[in-house]
Formats: sequence, structure tokens, C-alpha cells
Amino acid sequence: MPMNVAHRKLCSSEKWARVTKEQILPFALAGVELGDDVLEIGPGYGANLRVLAERVPRLTAVEIDGPTARLLETRWGGRARVLEADASDLPLPEASFDAVVSFTMLHHVTTRAAQDRVFAEAYRVLRPGGVFAGSDSLSGLGFRLLHLFDTMNVLDLEELPSRLAAAGFTQVRVDRHPRGGGLRFRGTKTP
Repeated sequence: MPMNVAHRKLCSSEKWARVTKEQILPFALAGVELGDDVLEIGPGYGANLRVLAERVPRLTAVEIDGPTARLLETRWGGRARVLEADASDLPLPEASFDAVVSFTMLHHVTTRAAQDRVFAEAYRVLRPGGVFAGSDSLSGLGFRLLHLFDTMNVLDLEELPSRLAAAGFTQVRVDRHPRGGGLRFRGTKTP
């Protein structure tokens, strides 16, 4: 997993689970219709997954780290299908999901090219009319300190719309969080 010990401790904490439930998900998903079949890419320790599992009828989670995927399967396997896989090469059929979501994980994708492959895969597995939505962090001193010896490849707020459009998405929207520190994005797979 591309996170240092302090970062793993934070992301597996109940405090982080509350932050995701009360702040990150409401901001990232405001006005988004998820539909019945949802894919979460990069669920990490499951803070978002546990909220989504209560909100949507069918949830699939793709986690690249084997031990973390097994942990998620143990905790949430009754409510979500958990796959150990790379989001840049999803082992899922085309047009399988009404929505694909990702929360505060894209900055852990090692390269810009790999991030673009994640966007392309999200587009591929979406049904026509489906939405790709989520959030990520923007760089700041505290963020950089938390990511010492981590993978940290922060999205550029200004470039993200064109990158999502290049993957095929329309109705692309990228917004900065009103209190700074993060962004949300969304794009649609036009029918």
C-alpha cells in the first residue's frame, strides 16, 4: 500500500470514518444520482465503503492492496463485493455500473499516465448516462507532511477537467472545496 505508517493509522481510524461520512461524501456527492450498481475504486480501509454500502443496493469495491482487500472482504463482504485489482486495469466488463466513485485516493496513483488509465477504466465500466464522481486532496503543508515517504501525485485542479474529457466524459465539473484543501469532480458517460 502506498502509504506510510502514520497515514495508514489515520485512514483506518474512527475519526477519519466520521470525517468521510460527515464532510467528504456530502461534498463529493452533492447532487449526484448514484443509481443501483456502484463501483468504488480505492476504498482503502473502508471509511467510504461502509457509508456507500448503506446507501446503494449493489456495491463493488476495487482495492489494489491484497491485505487491505482481504480486510474489507472480512468486514464488508456481506454488503459489498470486494475485488483485489488495479483500477487502471479493471477485471470488470464494459458498461457494468451506474456510477463509479473515488474518494481521496487518486493522489496515491503513482503517475499521471496511470491516473489517466484509471479515468479511462472508470469510463469503460460505466453504463451510458452513468457518472464518475469523487474527491481528492490538494497539496498543502500538512498534506505534504502526512505523505512523507508516501506516494503523492496530486491532481492539478486546472488540468483535471481536460483530462476527464480526454477519457470521454462530458458534463465535466471540478470544484474546489469552499474551505480549501480538496476538490470534487464529476463527469458523465453520454448515452
